[in-house]
Amino acid sequence: MASHNDLGKEGEELAVKWLRKNGYHVLHCNWRHSRFEIDIVATKVHTNEKRGDKEFLHFIEVKARRASPFGNPEDSVTKKKFRNLKQAADQYLFLHPGHRWIQYDVIAITLLRNGEVEYFLIEDVFL
Repeated sequence: MASHNDLGKEGEELAVKWLRKNGYHVLHCNWRHSRFEIDIVATKVHTNEKRGDKEFLHFIEVKARRASPFGNPEDSVTKKKFRNLKQAADQYLFLHPGHRWIQYDVIAITLLRNGEVEYFLIEDVFL
């Protein structure tokens, strides 16, 4: 397997662990329909003092990179990639109806040279 594929798989595994640690319930990893894929489908209850608790369905794009001066992982989420994520999400919602609140997120993971990992969650993305 090519090293970028290994990095992508490692990034998705790290993302799942981080999301679970931060209160997400992961439903699917690499959910596919036709030619579209969603890296992670998860739910999380969000609390709002005025409106109470709401369970959101999150469609999460994972981007991972080794530390580099050439940009951040989230820079590689293009409009086309986001459009494909939305089309996959539409299919998911058609097959799994009943979710009232949805959100598109990007989790950017940077693997640093010293072995540490940086996580950057961009919530409620819309391009």
